[in-house]
Amino acid sequence: MLLAVLSDIHGNRQAFEACLKVARARGAERFILLGDFVGYGADPEWVVDTAMELVAQGAVAVRGNHDQAVNSSSETMNAEAQIAIEWTRGRLDAAQRRFLADLPMLVEDSDHLFVHSEASSPQRWHYVRSTVDAAKSLIATPAHVTFCGHIHRPALYSMSVTAKMTSLVPKTDVAVPLLRGRQWLAVLGAVGQPRDGDPSAAFVLFDTVSCQITYCRVPYDIETAASRIRENGLPPWLADRLSQGR
Repeated sequence: MLLAVLSDIHGNRQAFEACLKVARARGAERFILLGDFVGYGADPEWVVDTAMELVAQGAVAVRGNHDQAVNSSSETMNAEAQIAIEWTRGRLDAAQRRFLADLPMLVEDSDHLFVHSEASSPQRWHYVRSTVDAAKSLIATPAHVTFCGHIHRPALYSMSVTAKMTSLVPKTDVAVPLLRGRQWLAVLGAVGQPRDGDPSAAFVLFDTVSCQITYCRVPYDIETAASRIRENGLPPWLADRLSQGR
């Protein structure tokens, strides 16, 4: 089965639509959504409704820290993120908020694990910034491949049976075989707010038969997404950063 794995949509309808269209055109048979459906962007209602429809059709979805913040005042964020969350709370209806609240922290499916942040303490929202961080996540699960988001920058880590770690920054549209005998941690870039210097939306395709992963980038209508943020009175930096990919 060909999985399309997406993370950190952040209320960006234009980016989400573009990724779904490309994933379907490339043969994706099932969608995996790794959280942060809301926050920053100006179309949280549409994004959550679309996620709900995908889950009803068999997609897997997990909770991100921004999703949790919608229903919990205990989540602490920077000032601009907090403004966006408070605005988002006023936009979502009860069913949409309940969907976010009921999402699991992680999902184990066959030999794969799906989580927003990382597997050792998913509720603490740690970032995977290094091989040390990646090792903690990999040690916490027997899964052959773990998929996570949260940091908005793509990376791929692996650990051998002797706990030797390797890492690489994956190239766009180059399939990488995830060999047996190693554990793998695929860190996705962001759909709705990339931070690796490339403003194109990011997601991955994963073939469960060949065990190959392909990191994908998708151009989208950034100007419309940015205009929507400005029109709704959200912090201007949330709009400006979209074109900068940071």
